[in-house]
Amino acid sequence: MQTLLFDLKDTKRPPKEIDDLIQAAARVLREGGLLGIPTETVYGLGANGLNPEAVRKIFAAKGRPQDNPLILHVPGPQWLTRYCREVPPIAYELARRFWPGPLTMILKRNPIVPDETTAGLDTVGVRCPNHPVTLNIIREAGIPVAAPSANLSGRPSCTTAEDVLEDMDGKIDGVVDGGPCAVGVESTILDLTVTPPRLLRPGGLPLEELENIVGHIDVDQAVTSPLKKGEQPKAPGMKYRHYAPKAPVTVVTGAPRKTAQEILHLLKPTSGVICFDEFEGLFTGHEVHPLGPSTDKAIQAQRVFDALRTFDGSPVSEIFAQCPDRRGLGLAVGNRLKKAAGFQVVDVDDENVLIGITGGTGAGKSCALRAIASLGGKVLDCDQVYRELLRDDESFRNAIAAAFGSVFLPDGELNSRKLGQEVFGNTAKLAKLDAIVFRFVRPELNRRMETEPSRLYALDAINLIEADLDQICDRTVAVTAPVELRVRRIMARDGIDEQYARMRISAQKPDDFYREKCDCVLENSADSPEAFQQEARNYFEKLIDKIKEEKQHGGDE
Repeated sequence: MQTLLFDLKDTKRPPKEIDDLIQAAARVLREGGLLGIPTETVYGLGANGLNPEAVRKIFAAKGRPQDNPLILHVPGPQWLTRYCREVPPIAYELARRFWPGPLTMILKRNPIVPDETTAGLDTVGVRCPNHPVTLNIIREAGIPVAAPSANLSGRPSCTTAEDVLEDMDGKIDGVVDGGPCAVGVESTILDLTVTPPRLLRPGGLPLEELENIVGHIDVDQAVTSPLKKGEQPKAPGMKYRHYAPKAPVTVVTGAPRKTAQEILHLLKPTSGVICFDEFEGLFTGHEVHPLGPSTDKAIQAQRVFDALRTFDGSPVSEIFAQCPDRRGLGLAVGNRLKKAAGFQVVDVDDENVLIGITGGTGAGKSCALRAIASLGGKVLDCDQVYRELLRDDESFRNAIAAAFGSVFLPDGELNSRKLGQEVFGNTAKLAKLDAIVFRFVRPELNRRMETEPSRLYALDAINLIEADLDQICDRTVAVTAPVELRVRRIMARDGIDEQYARMRISAQKPDDFYREKCDCVLENSADSPEAFQQEARNYFEKLIDKIKEEKQHGGDE
């Protein structure tokens, strides 16, 4: 079979050429053929989801087990009732919020959807991909497209048309080249036929964003461990070893620096490594594929399959991979790595806890920090670190001067007023300053934690979110309080009048900013600082226990 290539990655082509290619690609699907299609997550291997014979071709081309169900791709929620029954209102709410996008919803199927698509289940997964080319092809074809990832079964998924041709050339009718995938991991799969909803596969839409809409979501055991013998998967990727290169993979979980050191101990001369960018230099002499910065889960998601696939062209005998924590896209990246490893995981002892504390003035942040100190924690004051770096680190001063010009006095001291006039009120310049601060402050914080070891740290940073320091924390906690209480506290603490106290509060971020951006919120409505400190201590004791429990389970529960 000759596999045709439909090159649609160049959007500047004449409209008539684009329309002709879309019609030709849609015709492949209508006529029962197989078509590699781009999505924002990974490339899919598409066929008419209502045509049993066409669907069987997907399983044959991939070598996919017949009990592994497929996902229907549709152009929008208006198609849901065609293929699903008893669609709950929350499905439409999620579709309004996240479609087109990397969310697959499991719903009860209508009889029009054949058993071949659903692996005989009474449910079907449906999603609307966020790729204009594929959406136009689906609309032109007028059919739902069943499409698993376009790789040979068990291999890492494809994120470029070239990857698809590597696995499928000569086995399918065509491939649509829509450019590289933006997300890089498959869609998140949420089962809406159970209460509470259940996460069957983590993916390009983080669990936290779903819980903001849905509330509590159970996480299926298949996310963190293999299904038991005889269990039938309700969604793709639940049962079988997936995403695996030819060489065996071992995943190492824990704090990035500790997992890098552990891999160093485990390496053999022929071992390969998948690691965070900042540790690449540790593994000289080995084949290394960087996963991205340890703090950037979006880049990790884009790179994870490419890293796994690339090893197949090398002679490595085994692969060791650093694993991100489970927050945000880290849950999906970690799941893909562990699936590739067949859940061969090494857990590095990681009992240290780092909690970021932020919030507006007068809310009680100092009491919260004292509560953590009373639990034996070390407080890292980011403002103090910033001031000391300004005093002692010439490269830090040079970076600021290069970005903002002559903002230092002749004696080398920062002209804070001039820098403030430069950045405050200019979002782009303030973001640039925050990025510079993060680049220098974060390594210094790491150095201090290494030289002053503790089981518990508190990061004191009013600009915790803006400077991206939340990325290194196990949890971020916003301390908030009613405005009137904050006004009275500031007046009493600083000896200022009410008008000035209100001006200071109004110049800061509102509480809603912290509630949206932080992992947790600690509300301070206590009658006295002593009462709130005790309340905060009780709160942090429970939070620390929860974080440690997660770490003991490799971040999976």
